[in-house]
Formats: sequence, C-alpha cells, structure tokens
Amino acid sequence: MDRRRFLSAVGTAGLVGVAGCASIASTGEYDVGMTATAFDPPEITVSVGETVTWRNTSSRGHTVTAYEDGLPDGAAFFASGDFDSESAAREGFSDSLAGDLSNADTFTHTFEVPGTYPYFCIPHEQAGMVGSVVVEAEEE
Repeated sequence: MDRRRFLSAVGTAGLVGVAGCASIASTGEYDVGMTATAFDPPEITVSVGETVTWRNTSSRGHTVTAYEDGLPDGAAFFASGDFDSESAAREGFSDSLAGDLSNADTFTHTFEVPGTYPYFCIPHEQAGMVGSVVVEAEEE
C-alpha cells in the first residue's frame, strides 16, 4: 500500500464520526486534503519545481492562502482565487467568499524556490487550520 492510500485510509477511518466532514479517499489525484478544520497532512515535503494539489475533501468551504510574511525570499505568493496578496485574499473572501473551494474542488501551485511555505484556510484559521509545504532544493 502506498503512503497516500495509507494516510487516506487512516484519515478516513478517524473522520467517520466527525460531523460536517464526509472525506473522499485519496486516489493519488491530490497531495493535501482538507477536513472539517485541518489540512491532511498538515506538512508536505516536495522538491523545487513540483506542483502540490490541494483538494477539499470536506463538506465545508475552505481556502488555501499563503502567509505572505512567511514566504521564502523570492517566492511567489499563492492563494485559491488567484489573489496577489494575503490582504487581497482575506478581503475577497470577506466580501464575497472569493477563493472558496467547495467539496471536491482543487487548487494547485508549483513551488520554484526552496524553503518553508506556511499557509492557512481563511474561514478556519482561528480553529487552527494551518499547514506548510517544505520545498527542498534539487540534489546535484
């Protein structure tokens, strides 16, 4: 059994009794799932140039929004809704739920600069829905 299927199975089993979160088992179509108030897994490690796909595996709406002040130097900001800053993402969500991902929606971002990228879900940030992507430099 590969790592994603194992983590998906374990996560799904643990979520059966959680209200508002009907998890969809990962089929390798995404790297990070979104439960009721958490990213699963909360941290993922990739190499420079790799793309990460988030999928809303919950019945609640979620966002993927970078903490702008935590990005590595020279790294591109990322947010569902294609905003160019954290403040624009927060404002867009507040005004019209812009950037909201419904059940089964996905968001992708390609990471070009090594470092750690902290991110969060705007409506569930206070509940602790935060995560990080660790991007490692390619080995030479």
